[in-house]
Amino acid sequence: MAPELAAAAVEPATRAYFVEYERIVYLDADIQVFENTDELFELEKGHLYAKWSHTPQYKAGYCQQRPDKVPWPTAELGPPPSLYMNAGMFVHETSMATAKALLDTLRVTPPTPFAGEGSSKQGAHRLSSANYMRMLSALWSLEISKDFLNVFFREQYKTIPNVYNFLVAMLWRHPENVQLEKVKAVHYCAGGSKPWRYTGKGANMD
Repeated sequence: MAPELAAAAVEPATRAYFVEYERIVYLDADIQVFENTDELFELEKGHLYAKWSHTPQYKAGYCQQRPDKVPWPTAELGPPPSLYMNAGMFVHETSMATAKALLDTLRVTPPTPFAGEGSSKQGAHRLSSANYMRMLSALWSLEISKDFLNVFFREQYKTIPNVYNFLVAMLWRHPENVQLEKVKAVHYCAGGSKPWRYTGKGANMD
């Protein structure tokens, strides 16, 4: 698509998301909200808020969800890994400056296999300023977004309770950390857990 046509196509969305709104709550398509979460818009400004996921180190037997089970081997591996956010839901203060910084960082970030066969280094570097919204939308949909966003927002990231982004896998992986009566939004990200694809025969459908 020619740059001028791309600009015309994304201008309304760019204006809406990065100019008209001061803050947005991003949700993956497989998240279902059960209760009002307006309080997220009242959080202190200057941060990106997201549910803390975990940084498992299976070879070491360490998991941040259960740090008491297997201590982190500091002597062998150095300091424990930093907290890792789940990018399926986050509270974000939008601005064109942030969009530009994201794109500029992406341009100098080495591509990874997670981006899939449909992307390439050449294609990534051809992104122009007119394609900010397209770039951001595509970025969220790729597995690479998880690592990229964690690195980009590492200084701004603050955790929020998992009731706003409850991963169903927590039910069988860490039931001791689950309080179902407080959950406001459920993230059906585990294989076979999506109700709209239920067959009763797949993994995690019991």
